[in-house]
Amino acid sequence: MTVTTLVPVSDARHVELPRLSALIRHAVPRVLEGMIFPVAVFYAGLMLAGVTGGLVMAVAWVYGGAALRLARRQAVPGTVLLAMLAITARVALALVTGDLVVYFLQPTLGVFCAGLAFLTTAGARRPLIERVTTDLVPLPDHLVGHPRMRRLFVQLSVLWGTAQFVNGTLSLWLLFSEPIQTYLIVRTAAVAALMCLAALATLLAFRRVLQAVQREDAAPPAA
Repeated sequence: MTVTTLVPVSDARHVELPRLSALIRHAVPRVLEGMIFPVAVFYAGLMLAGVTGGLVMAVAWVYGGAALRLARRQAVPGTVLLAMLAITARVALALVTGDLVVYFLQPTLGVFCAGLAFLTTAGARRPLIERVTTDLVPLPDHLVGHPRMRRLFVQLSVLWGTAQFVNGTLSLWLLFSEPIQTYLIVRTAAVAALMCLAALATLLAFRRVLQAVQREDAAPPAA
């Protein structure tokens, strides 16, 4: 399912966001593939063969996904290639140092950087949240530049920046205060819930703004 099937655009002045049920069907496989399964694979390896087993399983998961795409004659996305490089570096550092904290610390620091980027670009001419949104959803230019949408981008920058800082803070606290097993389970569940709530709030806010803009477009011009 592509973005255009999720967000049909009938003309330059009419944009429809997907129904919540369609959004859930679209998101669930990606949440499972990107958040749940990697943790489950690492945890299984950790329980079966210790730290080394967990690290090997984590690498196998990422490289296996790329190999499966190649076997199906599908292109390997750039994000997957970056993930392969990142997991290789993280595992190498963890094996050399013998400390799992090193393995989990890097993505947590990345979360803080993402949150800072959202917040610091909130008032920019083109904030980061706008770039992310327009990459995912083909919004027409008149809608992106509308004053209501500009205000929404500022609000969403604050929302996602705050969510990322909450994510990072919780992750750091769990990483340094709890066993790795507890960290994996609690952090994964909490972050999944946090991101789902932020995504739902974003969708509802977009619906509200789109409806307001479309009502303005449909209103007869003032005499």
